[in-house]
Amino acid sequence: MKNKEKLVVEVVAAHNLMPKDGEGSSSPFVEVEFENQTLRTQVKYKDLNPIWNENLVFHLNDVAHLPYRTIEVNVFNERKSSNGRNFLGKVRVSGSTVAKEGEEIVQLYTLDKRSLFSHIRGEISLKLYLSTKEEAKEETVSSVSKKIRKLQKQSTAVELTKENLQKQHNQGDPKPVYSNSGEFIKPVVITTAAAGSVNGRSGGGSGGMGSYSNGPREFSLKATNPHIGGRLLHKDKTSSTYDLVEKMQYLYVRIVKVRDISVFGGGEVIAEVKLGNCRGITKRVGSNNAEWGQVFAFSKDCIQSSMVEIFVKEKDKEEFLGRVWFDLNEIPSRVPPDSQLAPQWYRLEDKKGEKAKTGELILSIWFGTQADEAFAESWHSRAANVHFDGLCSIKSKVYLSPKLWYLRVLVLEAQDIVPDEKGSSMVRYPELSARVQVGNQVLKTRISPASTTRSLSNPIWNEDLMFVVPEPVEDYLLVCVEDRIGSGRDEVVGRVLLPVNSVERRFDERPVSSRWFNLDMNFGTSETKSVSRFGSKVHLRVSLDGGYHVFDESIMYSSDVRPTAKQLWQPHIGILEVGILGAAGLMPMKIKDGKGGCTDAYCVAKYGQKWIRTRTVVDSLSPKWNEQYTWEVLDPCTVIIVGVFDNYCVEKHRANGGRDSRIGKVRIRLSTLESDRVYTHSYPLLMLDPLGVKKMGELHLAVRFSCPNMANVLCMYAKPLLPKTHYACPLSVSQLESLRYQAMTVVAARLSRTEPPLGREVIEYMLDHDSHMWSMRRSKANFFRLMNVLSVIVATSRWVESIRNWQKPIFSTLLLLVFLLLVVMPELIIPMILLYIAFLGI
Repeated sequence: MKNKEKLVVEVVAAHNLMPKDGEGSSSPFVEVEFENQTLRTQVKYKDLNPIWNENLVFHLNDVAHLPYRTIEVNVFNERKSSNGRNFLGKVRVSGSTVAKEGEEIVQLYTLDKRSLFSHIRGEISLKLYLSTKEEAKEETVSSVSKKIRKLQKQSTAVELTKENLQKQHNQGDPKPVYSNSGEFIKPVVITTAAAGSVNGRSGGGSGGMGSYSNGPREFSLKATNPHIGGRLLHKDKTSSTYDLVEKMQYLYVRIVKVRDISVFGGGEVIAEVKLGNCRGITKRVGSNNAEWGQVFAFSKDCIQSSMVEIFVKEKDKEEFLGRVWFDLNEIPSRVPPDSQLAPQWYRLEDKKGEKAKTGELILSIWFGTQADEAFAESWHSRAANVHFDGLCSIKSKVYLSPKLWYLRVLVLEAQDIVPDEKGSSMVRYPELSARVQVGNQVLKTRISPASTTRSLSNPIWNEDLMFVVPEPVEDYLLVCVEDRIGSGRDEVVGRVLLPVNSVERRFDERPVSSRWFNLDMNFGTSETKSVSRFGSKVHLRVSLDGGYHVFDESIMYSSDVRPTAKQLWQPHIGILEVGILGAAGLMPMKIKDGKGGCTDAYCVAKYGQKWIRTRTVVDSLSPKWNEQYTWEVLDPCTVIIVGVFDNYCVEKHRANGGRDSRIGKVRIRLSTLESDRVYTHSYPLLMLDPLGVKKMGELHLAVRFSCPNMANVLCMYAKPLLPKTHYACPLSVSQLESLRYQAMTVVAARLSRTEPPLGREVIEYMLDHDSHMWSMRRSKANFFRLMNVLSVIVATSRWVESIRNWQKPIFSTLLLLVFLLLVVMPELIIPMILLYIAFLGI
């Protein structure tokens, strides 16, 4: 009996292929082999990011043997000069990954090398599934050669069509052209604004494949038109507090506690909320004190029932002790800023529907939006498959960075330092240095140089060391005087320990008074202070500098430039409101339960000291958050940063460790925004990997900057960007970068202690921790910028050299005549220079 099922390999697209034609491009095609059958796609000429969307259908001898078979996918470059081809990469796909028809998804594979010396790069996306349709296009092995010849003829015609079209566009005389299939199409005018196909149809396809587009529009900003209440045409009074996001309706169920229920043995009980196919379960509590205080939120778009039921059950049992049910048509609606709905006591029904001796349950139920106060702490129906330990990591939260201070320690000198020679008979010159430690930050001074005016026991350093300390100030300042007794061996000869909270604070550049501190010479020994040999001292000037702004992010993209001391703060000039609407076309970041690629995405935004984290939308490549947040703006020359990440802690086996994957981030400079205008755009999420820039999806935002008084904004532009202390006592660039890394470490350590914690990898990505590192890409970009600046000088020198060598006889003759004229009549030199300047328009 002939098997009706066919294996369909849909070749979707390829990305960032290696150029192999000697002209900076390639003409790729894909060849797929399976069980002695070989099929291939069309050739995409001069395209490093081709899009095919072609189905290759293979016969199956036995479906049961498919998981043990392998599909070979090879990408080649077709050479026009000969019938040969160049290898561009290969992929081996196991037959166990083939899905059923209707369940297939786009899978992204990295191209592998054929041998050790193969020069390969790029990725290819495929769909593999089983099809039982009789009308599926069958391509047999015997017809391969005929199809290859036909494709070569069509591809040559297409290439000639492209060349003729370009010539016609340059000459301004469009003529009829033909499509790939040979049918007549209308002439088109190609512009640089949109990069479409020859026949005007988009080749992007679906499933988030925009990252493979050749046009520059895929990496540009796009305007959107969401249905939000902040626009004048869509004004909605009920959404006044959340007018930058789309309204989302939810059914909220708040379960408080139960009483008067009888459980054998005083076991634990739970409450279960059931709405159609959605089910939410509370935590387990004892029957003697059955109090939950949990809120459940069900999206109105997913409601598939006309009633909601609440069951009270004994743990690990299916039978319920009592239940309460509500008709959805009778449930009230609540609109903030109304107060919360008061919970009520409801008599529980037993299995027979009687309300006699089953106890009472207190709860409240209402319809609301994401503006409800219970939204942030509620359990969402989309998180039904998330284990209990991961529930806290998917809720939206607001974090605050600690206030950071610069601790300045000026190590001046020491007095009466006597190194411990430990019985050595040789006289040794002491090599004394000072080591200062605050928390995990350690800095050392240089070794004190020899001086003819000072003794060996009185070293002098006069070095300024700076640290970053957060509030509340709980660290200690440890200053140790060390003597180098060998290579890499330093011996502590004295130390002093000072609490940082007792250090004097200053708000300007005026120095604080220095002090002498007694060194402890007997640490770690049983010797008492009464038998101490000398009263060694160290001279320090220590202060907490509140006049600086402590940078924890890149200086070019700083979201805050205020000084640390609150006494120096200026009043805010406006309000920044950001609505995080959603994302589209995200790339799969992980494989879950063998079902294919998925993404559990959430957003993190930072402006000033305020960090926000949206809830995690589970298992969605086009998540919708619709959350709105507000910041106070103190300077228009600042930047807000919004990043998108994949939550690693959703799955149970990953909750105890792992790092959240970065998807991309967006920066918006506030100085480019008009006051009281709502900006709704789709921002591309770009990532830089070794293969180049890769589009990970798009982020949809709504932004509004409100400024009641524009005079305050103009006044801020008239002032320096940084506080006064940065100019009175400037810090070097290397010192600023070192302090910024310390500040980032302090912020990451503090926010990792919150619940749920904000991961260090998230903070490092948002704060650009690797911006100081050397990059080949950045170096090449700077080199090309420098070449563009010097291109005028280089072009002028080449022009002069060509005239001097008489490569352009006409210009050489004219220049010689002008030179002889100026020699004879030197009074014309200045008028000719002025005439030339006037001609250039300078």
